[in-house]
Amino acid sequence: MANLRASYISFLLCFTICINLISSHYLPENHVALFIFGDSLFDPGNNNYINTTADFRANFYPYGETFFKYPTGRFSDGRLIPDFIAQFAGLPIIPTYLQPGKRKFTDGVNFASGGAGALVESHQGFVVDLETQIKYFNKVEKSLRQELGDEGAKKLLSKAVYLISIGGNDYITKNSSVSDEEFVSMVLGNLTVALKEIYKKGGRKFGFPNLLPLGCLPYMKAQSGGSCIDELTAIAKLHNAELPKTLVKLQNQLEGFKYAYYNFYQSFTERLNNPSKYGFKDATTACCGSGPYRGVYSCGGKRGIEVYELCDKPGDYFFFDSYHPSEKAYRQFAELMWAGNTDIVWPYNLKMLFQDNAFYCTDQDEEILGKSKEHIFNNGW
Repeated sequence: MANLRASYISFLLCFTICINLISSHYLPENHVALFIFGDSLFDPGNNNYINTTADFRANFYPYGETFFKYPTGRFSDGRLIPDFIAQFAGLPIIPTYLQPGKRKFTDGVNFASGGAGALVESHQGFVVDLETQIKYFNKVEKSLRQELGDEGAKKLLSKAVYLISIGGNDYITKNSSVSDEEFVSMVLGNLTVALKEIYKKGGRKFGFPNLLPLGCLPYMKAQSGGSCIDELTAIAKLHNAELPKTLVKLQNQLEGFKYAYYNFYQSFTERLNNPSKYGFKDATTACCGSGPYRGVYSCGGKRGIEVYELCDKPGDYFFFDSYHPSEKAYRQFAELMWAGNTDIVWPYNLKMLFQDNAFYCTDQDEEILGKSKEHIFNNGW
């Protein structure tokens, strides 16, 4: 009974202290920021601001035509998964990290770069790799500490959700002589390093889509003469088999580590196999491109081939260009990642992580808590 009373007192004190301390900053009590890392599936236009080629940019027509009505740098006709997640969470569209000008990071920021991989060697010199994205995150953490104070920044980062889409470009560009198993281990090893760095700065809640069937993109089918490239899809499957093991290992190692693992592969495959069930007229040919399946990566006419074809209604198509889904498809994926049940996203979905407003006691809280407990147990309840 005494132990139960002590635990209850500790909980009440921590809860009260955290409530009081959070009021010292202007952020709402239930505010949850969103930080985004990864590749073209999540890039809102960071590559607009780096020295790269048009192959790694989408800041020209017809990209962005559906929602924004102008090209933003997103590799789609409209919004991406993180844009919808921000909307569902009641946040504004999360800005690119590299856009010029002074900005605040209290709602989060997007570091993703089209073409990026977990390995520095993947498209090296043309993209912002994951390691560099983490370096940028460390700069944001310092900025938040300047704005909110050490405790306020720690609280915001602890309650934030971190979305990460990475790995596909590593496997698409693989030219290493190591086995697929060793290569997957390298990719997941670098991802683990990145996650531990975010955790060290306070991150506790993460969201991961696994890899789509890489060999079945229009670009790949055009290269192979009409069929999926099974070897490429096989390494994606191997990655998808090992990623959950990596996350369980991290959960066992890192106290408070929580995650939403989204079976992107399953969602993607279901729509490829039965597009009409999900409202698509075509899941084979891209809306924008040229050649077989519009699989030639010519959308926009800026990538060395000026002539390209463009469909009338992107929403009829599962793919917008040779590599990337349409906004309509992205919305369906985001809805599943946000509120899907455990047959598609587990052990949590993103809605659960955003609504998990557990208070993380800071070092200052723990010090006050310790003194308060000592006072209560020395002087009675």
